[in-house]
Amino acid sequence: MAALSPKPIPPCITLPPSTPPPNPPPHSPSSPVKRPHSSSPMRRRRTPGLTPSTRETTPRWSTASSSPTASRTRTPALPTTPGTRTASSSSPGLRRVEVASLCLKIRGDVRRCCCVISGGVYDNLLFFPAIQMIKDRYPGVQVDIVTTARGKQVYEINKNVRFADVYDVDDPFPEPAEYTDMIGQLKNRYYDMILSTKLAGIGHGAFLFMASARDVVSYVYPNVNAAGAGLFLSETFTPATTNLADGGVASAEGVDFKEGEGGGRGQVHERGGSQGRYIVIHGIKSDSKASMQSKGDTDSLLPIEIWDDIASAISGLTPLFVIPHEKERENVEYVVGDDASIVFITTPGQLAALINDSAGVICSNTAAVQLANAREKPSIALFCSEDKAKVFVPNAEEKRCAVISSKTGKLVDIDVEAVKTAVQIFSLPLAIA
Repeated sequence: MAALSPKPIPPCITLPPSTPPPNPPPHSPSSPVKRPHSSSPMRRRRTPGLTPSTRETTPRWSTASSSPTASRTRTPALPTTPGTRTASSSSPGLRRVEVASLCLKIRGDVRRCCCVISGGVYDNLLFFPAIQMIKDRYPGVQVDIVTTARGKQVYEINKNVRFADVYDVDDPFPEPAEYTDMIGQLKNRYYDMILSTKLAGIGHGAFLFMASARDVVSYVYPNVNAAGAGLFLSETFTPATTNLADGGVASAEGVDFKEGEGGGRGQVHERGGSQGRYIVIHGIKSDSKASMQSKGDTDSLLPIEIWDDIASAISGLTPLFVIPHEKERENVEYVVGDDASIVFITTPGQLAALINDSAGVICSNTAAVQLANAREKPSIALFCSEDKAKVFVPNAEEKRCAVISSKTGKLVDIDVEAVKTAVQIFSLPLAIA
């Protein structure tokens, strides 16, 4: 009996025999590869003239725009440093930043200087000689000023100042936004030196330190309030009193009178005045901030009745009364008369132009006396004491300034008869000369 072999079970799913795919024809550069046409709108678009060999080396910014109207200019390549494969920007010789700052530090040179000035118009006017000294010590230095809104007006007539920014350094509690914004402005200008006339404690010292200047110089309190300020300052100065304006000034150098600052000239002509034929009277008592007083001498204004008595001695010239506010006009007209020559002046630039065209000045201790001395105009200055007169107007004879001081220490007790006698310096031949 023959052996029976097991019968194989047929598979349930029959698979076709697997055959290897046909080999693709070799690609030749002369016969481009044909791609099947696709009607899809998202088909990738090739840049004309871009071959695989240049795809990696061509920068993206050199690719032509898809818009036929748009065009791009090729950015010029940076010059290549000789002997290397790297590119570097060209810079003129002896102007490299990393070397310039080191040289300035070694030599102690100053290219940019910022002066933080405390006070109003008169106090900033007292700082003019210091600005001139900085310009003489560091030729080519750029001087910027940070001061109050009233003090900024002074630098319209100063040719040595580049920028003048408004910031009230006398405010003990400044707004946080203004505080941080001013620090940012000072940091972005990269000053070599910051000089401050505000008496510094630890708070103001920290403010100056955060400006990131190379040298930080400031006055400090002459008492215990200066504790901690020296940690943030490069150099400190200690005044004799807590009011720096008590030291006065030598002269108001650097005053530049521009033709555009004659805001009061039109008012003078309307009142019948002409150039060189009027006397400026400044220092009428008022509560306006445009009176241009100094913090070092608060007793420097007189009532209109005393000024009227002094003006009665002027002959041959027109007394011109300068008022700091329009509300004083009615009072002046009531005392002097309706035909009085009155001019409304609020800025030091207008006052400077007015004095420049005058025959002379009669004033108390206001900014007018310094402007008159700067232009070598004959003037009469009234002070509450002899000490104030020596401090604010030294060498008065050389400046053609007649100084008259009160004997009682109060300006209101000034000797009017002595002032009337001094008015004779405004004789007409001298004024015309």
